Amino acid sequence: MATEMAQPDAEGIDGVRMTWNAWPRTKVEASKCVIPIASSIHLIRPHTDLPTLPYVPLRCKTCTAVLNPFARVDFQALIWICPFCFQRNHFPQHYSGISETNVPGELYPQFTTIQYTLPSQTPQSFNPNPQNPLPESSVSPIYLFVLDTCMLEEELEFAKSALKRAIDMLPDNAMVGFISYGTQVQVHELGFADMSKVYVFRGSKELSKDQVLDQLGLGTAGGRRTGGAPGMQKGGGPTGVPNLGVARFLLPASECEYTLNSLLDELSTDQWPVPQGNRALRCTGVALSVAAGLLGACVAGTGARIMALVGGPCTEGPGTIVSKDLSEPVRSHKDLHKDAAPFFKKAVHFYEELAKQLVSQGHVLDVFASALDQVGVAEMKVSIEKTGGLVVLAESFGHSVFKDSFKQIFEDGEQSLGLSFNGTLEINCSKDIKIQGIIGPCTSLDKKGPAVSSTVTGEGNTTAWKLCGLDKNTCLTVFFDVSSSEKSDPSGNVNPQLYIQFLTSYQSPDGQTKLRVTTVTRRWVDAAVSNEELVQGFDQETAAVVVARLASYKMEMEEDFDATRWLDRNLIRLCSKFGDYRKDEPSSFTLNPSFSLFPQFMFHLRRSQFLQVFNNSPDETAYFRMLLNREGISNAAVMIQPTLTAFSFNSLPFPALLDVASIAADRILLLDAYFSVVIFHGMTIAQWRNMGYQEQPEHQAFAQLLQVPHDEAQAIIRERFPVPRLVVCDQHGSQARFLLAKLNPSATYNNANEMAAGSDVIFTDDVSLQVFFEHLQRLAVQSS
Repeated sequence: MATEMAQPDAEGIDGVRMTWNAWPRTKVEASKCVIPIASSIHLIRPHTDLPTLPYVPLRCKTCTAVLNPFARVDFQALIWICPFCFQRNHFPQHYSGISETNVPGELYPQFTTIQYTLPSQTPQSFNPNPQNPLPESSVSPIYLFVLDTCMLEEELEFAKSALKRAIDMLPDNAMVGFISYGTQVQVHELGFADMSKVYVFRGSKELSKDQVLDQLGLGTAGGRRTGGAPGMQKGGGPTGVPNLGVARFLLPASECEYTLNSLLDELSTDQWPVPQGNRALRCTGVALSVAAGLLGACVAGTGARIMALVGGPCTEGPGTIVSKDLSEPVRSHKDLHKDAAPFFKKAVHFYEELAKQLVSQGHVLDVFASALDQVGVAEMKVSIEKTGGLVVLAESFGHSVFKDSFKQIFEDGEQSLGLSFNGTLEINCSKDIKIQGIIGPCTSLDKKGPAVSSTVTGEGNTTAWKLCGLDKNTCLTVFFDVSSSEKSDPSGNVNPQLYIQFLTSYQSPDGQTKLRVTTVTRRWVDAAVSNEELVQGFDQETAAVVVARLASYKMEMEEDFDATRWLDRNLIRLCSKFGDYRKDEPSSFTLNPSFSLFPQFMFHLRRSQFLQVFNNSPDETAYFRMLLNREGISNAAVMIQPTLTAFSFNSLPFPALLDVASIAADRILLLDAYFSVVIFHGMTIAQWRNMGYQEQPEHQAFAQLLQVPHDEAQAIIRERFPVPRLVVCDQHGSQARFLLAKLNPSATYNNANEMAAGSDVIFTDDVSLQVFFEHLQRLAVQSS
């Protein structure tokens, strides 16, 4: 829990953390730093001190950066100088009352992050693709539920009850649509209350958006976007044009709750016959393209989410991931590596095209996959990530991982995820900084400019990105380049500060258009003269997460990329550059405290599910990586290196080493590995519990000891989305593997004779952290 508590302080009001807080001035020095210069930013994280201003911000007339506390202001002449391009800008007339004692909110030095509420009728001037949001009163969130019916009766009942609960929790003005699919796709016309009216699409046929519109009788809407007409046309109905189309398929939750509930009650599993030895015919791809087409006709440019509940692999039509024959298994990592997955590339291409369509409409795809086998999340990853969608992977629709996560989406108040729509992010930076790109849930808007780097990482070649969906936890990683090869100013009067500004405009859950402006400054340092400032400004937790994200990205993008060797080489180079040692004397090696935890993070990253795909399916790997790329630094650090807390009779709960030596017979351990939370009872504790000691009044202390880890685990689970899996196990039990797989194997079957009584061994040939360190020291001090 220590990392959880430290989070607000580490990021402050800005929500920004950087790998290096002092930047080397030249490209050569930056490459010698080994760890890339990168920044993680929490785009719209709530903060108690964040002020919201009810007016439009002032912008620099040359580079469109927003007025901020780092601008130099001449109060007499009413001029401000932009810190990015040094342009002199005049304050407009309504700022004439400002003086040194009466400054506007955006110039307060503590408000480096500030939020503006924009009038909804004005398109944002920096938005390269303005979506012209609707008047505030008329913006309603839209939820289009897409339900798979090719599943067991029991599973379908779980999914239906989750949907009913969700519809009940939606705000009354939220618009709701419903599509069910199996071998065919059924679009339910909720506006036709007299009887249930359904439009059926064949599951084996690829459909264009226009074909979907024609079949649904919305063909006239084809011309709705000609001439780029602004919000005037849209005033007619509550959500967009055309009125008629919206009213038939998307209704306010308050009006269609009864219709939808009775429709769900009548809905049964897919009736299409499935021959022996075959998989059910499931057309997930067609269902999602029909959903995207319907939303494109009704509500282009307003915030809408397609929420797909998928119960198995797609076997029919576009997006197919496996054949109908059960004797053929779903593709594995080995198949992908050997290019022996015949459907994979075609399915990925289909979802790339779907992603483009959804991004151009500004809509989000969320996927809730619950099945024992894979459902195709690895193929869908591109359309989930590019639209900023949510993803939950569970074993069953009855499992708490799905049920509690799905419920959390619709919570409001403290528990709310703060789901927002139609975001754009733009980055301005000082002259010698270039942007390589972003890893995280966003799409490049291809906005060129002087700050675009020739090297591309992630979504690059741009200074602006589209975020169809974002929430209060959304975090992006921006990779920077230092462009100057020499000192940029020969006269020596170089500005020692660099500036970066993040502009995030988005539509908040209450329908308002907000613009959040974060301006940060860091120091340039001459690394050729001294490493001291560079070392002090290294953030090892952020660096570990950035390296993990970069390694995962390279594993997906580069053929035959050997992540473990790449990590090892970088770690050796880093230790050679920043360690203190005498050449060829491993025993003399020491690391500055700013770097001392980093090798340990790398040790756990090498063993983590992000790099070791053995024993994970491609779907699971895609799921883990999507969450790694969108979560904040402290959460991502827990994914890489889990936290372990020990509970025993004779002490308060304390953080234990993530090592097999922490296991003791009279101890309870709580492991937080982010995706799972494990409560592990030592042998003696488990025996006492099985004898029922906790129910005897004289053993109340024992009952309390058993309860405390459960309370701690619930506190972790409540704070997290998706909800982690809770595993309660005993020493030597089968489920103990969830803990043992994450521990440092300092005691293995090779050295079992040195063990303390009551502790445990791990049957593995993996090296322990100590052996890893010894090798690292030996290689780092070698004279090259």
